[in-house]
Amino acid sequence: MLGTEDRPLRIAIVGAGPSGFFAAGALFQQKNLQVQIDMFDRLPAPFGLVRYGVAPDHPKIKSVTKVYERTAANPNFRFFGNVDFGTDITLEELRQHYDRIIFAVGAQADRRLNIPGEDLDGSISATEFVAWYNGHPDYADLDVDLSIENVLVVGVGNVAMDVARILAKTVDELRDTDIADHALEKLAQSRVKNIYIVARRGPAQVKFTNAEVREFGELSDAEPTIKVEELAVDPLSAKEIESDNVAQRNLEILREFAEREPTGKSRRVHFRFLESPVELSGEDGKITAARIEHNELRAVEGGYLNAVGTGKFETRPVGLVLRSVGYRGVPLPDVPYDKRTGTIPNRQGRVYDPETGNLVPGLYVVGWAKRGPSGVIGTNKPDAVETVEQLLEDMTSTPGATHTDADAIPALLRSRNVPYVDMDAWRKIDEQEVQAGEPQGRPRVKFVTGTDLLHAAGIAPQGTPAPEPVNA
Repeated sequence: MLGTEDRPLRIAIVGAGPSGFFAAGALFQQKNLQVQIDMFDRLPAPFGLVRYGVAPDHPKIKSVTKVYERTAANPNFRFFGNVDFGTDITLEELRQHYDRIIFAVGAQADRRLNIPGEDLDGSISATEFVAWYNGHPDYADLDVDLSIENVLVVGVGNVAMDVARILAKTVDELRDTDIADHALEKLAQSRVKNIYIVARRGPAQVKFTNAEVREFGELSDAEPTIKVEELAVDPLSAKEIESDNVAQRNLEILREFAEREPTGKSRRVHFRFLESPVELSGEDGKITAARIEHNELRAVEGGYLNAVGTGKFETRPVGLVLRSVGYRGVPLPDVPYDKRTGTIPNRQGRVYDPETGNLVPGLYVVGWAKRGPSGVIGTNKPDAVETVEQLLEDMTSTPGATHTDADAIPALLRSRNVPYVDMDAWRKIDEQEVQAGEPQGRPRVKFVTGTDLLHAAGIAPQGTPAPEPVNA
């Protein structure tokens, strides 16, 4: 019987971010269940968006990793970092060795604006920019030109707030964080003066939280500017938010910003509403301007207030455009995928085949790959619990794996020369990063390339050069 001392339930979790760790934690909390969990991630370091997505100037949010570390300390937990699902190990192989598989892969792709000029140099996603300044190995070499004066941030969620705030802050405000060194150096040379945050709808429909927007009134050398007339709330919007305390407080904060007298700070963060970029133009392949259409709100069926272009335009000079208008999951090899939602199709976490509607036995999903890009890190905890509950309900109805030797997976990866990172190797990386940060008063100084991470773990492939000291 699965889940007993004689036959522990063997679980593979693909993805080592918050949703994956919350799922592992929920499984370990089952008192009468013996479970062995192996977690796989294509990156050498665990913790996903907590390491590579949370803003470096928000260290309290990162403290959730202490919860994940307790989960990882369970003797029945193993981490396999630097292992690419579909390449280094396949779905079929996981099925052979694990009774159940949970996908916790997030939403890795950005939605596009789908406007002319979007592929010009200087047009990047906010997610790429976040990954760049957080030291994500895939984006360490991203070319971010901050020699320009005007930046357009498209979107009004918390990620948009993060990128705008990082651009608005001084180096001194960022120096004691774990921001990547290459980003800190580039930001020190920044010539950015104006950051335009544009929302296609009105101030009542913004998606940022009170804390995120409030910070713009507390920056040392940047001030928020808002046109008072753009904060007018139409009757439908007022009705929409009459019981929404967050939206009401957002409006109060924005109105307070609009009433402030200019202080002469060197940077300005312009909140603009009812605007949509419709075309990006440039010279020699580089963005120089954005054509903006002004919108108005119209109610559609169901009460949703849609932004509709008015046919009135303006052109704004910009040298960098950061889009933050939503995210999508990407298809995984041999795993069902819903093209419309960008998620793994599921019913409360049970994966199903969208062509037949039939459940796929043994496959489950958590996090953004399950529900789409919504909520904050903590939202993933109840989400993971729901999926684990479905998994436990299926214990007797779905057969287990045919291969149960715990040593088979590391042996398989070694046979393919995959230099995987286990928790001991990760702790070596972690220790060196923290030690490098101590003399600078920083929580850590990150290794930012895959090679450097593997060297720090002591498992770099032969022939790769040793990195420079992390705090050089």
